[in-house]
Amino acid sequence: MPSDDSIAVLLLPRTLEQFILREQAQDLLRARGVVAVEPGRTPYGAYGRMPEAAANRMARGQARRMRARLPGRPAVVVMFHPLQWPLARELLRRSPGAELWYGRWDRYEEAYDATPSMRARLRALHEEAASAASLVFVASGKLAELEEEAGRSASLLGLSAGSFPAPAVDAPNVVAISLGHLGWRTDWALLRAVAERLGDRLVLLLVGAWHDDEVGGDPDFVACRAAPNLVWLGSLSDEEAARLILAADVGIVPFEQSPFNDAGLPYRILKYAKLGRRTVCPPIAGARTWERAVTFADDADAFAAALLDQAGARSTPDLELRAWALEQTAEKVNEPLWARLRELGISS
Repeated sequence: MPSDDSIAVLLLPRTLEQFILREQAQDLLRARGVVAVEPGRTPYGAYGRMPEAAANRMARGQARRMRARLPGRPAVVVMFHPLQWPLARELLRRSPGAELWYGRWDRYEEAYDATPSMRARLRALHEEAASAASLVFVASGKLAELEEEAGRSASLLGLSAGSFPAPAVDAPNVVAISLGHLGWRTDWALLRAVAERLGDRLVLLLVGAWHDDEVGGDPDFVACRAAPNLVWLGSLSDEEAARLILAADVGIVPFEQSPFNDAGLPYRILKYAKLGRRTVCPPIAGARTWERAVTFADDADAFAAALLDQAGARSTPDLELRAWALEQTAEKVNEPLWARLRELGISS
């Protein structure tokens, strides 16, 4: 019979933060009598690489030290990997009446990075642990079938993903993309305001290098770096960027309004248009050169509304806009220069 000081010991194969079954472990740890033991300085892999006799000696010493530090008498020892069996076995020997629980979320003995000798060792450890366990719990139906084929029963638990973000899917949402430099030229206050207004209705893909050396002290930039609906992808190739534009509804030019920005023609407008995507942009004069491709927004509210207007455009690209953009070839753009060359007697 369990006593008042009975505990369940979770032998974690990694730190709790790195453990793939972290959520399920944390759920069990809500119980006052459940404790987690993270790996020691010697990794569990060492048990599989050293001779069996040496592994058993190491396990005995580790179990002795662990048992002395535990806050109660183990009634349950829970392991999650075959390489933990030597330690679990020794801990059970020091805890009369305790039972073993064995959790499996992968077929470890078939691991890609395991050598033939390691796979053989893992199979042997698995058979010993599974045969000794009072409870084997598994993540998949296939793992349960394998235990049944071996003459054992297993409880199918599945996996949980409660902490994985689940943004709203029942409201209109828009996927926007920004290409290029992310530093001085960007209106970080505008981006922050738009991100906060739209929340889960916006996913903004930021393609390009960001420059902490230029704007790292800007609180709006810092807020944008932390915003969950802004996805920072860094520098990518043109091929990769084009595919991401295909996955987006609309492009943006998030430039602040300044004399420098006002005169330029943002190249990215044409890149978005080649994929049939419009651009949302502050009222920058230079961008009016390609105004057929641009929706101008005077402030954050207008910017947010313009983005939402494009929600779903990724499935209905503007083919006329795409045709216009594809016509903007170097030969066409250079026609005035070619005309003058011909006047000078220089021809292609």
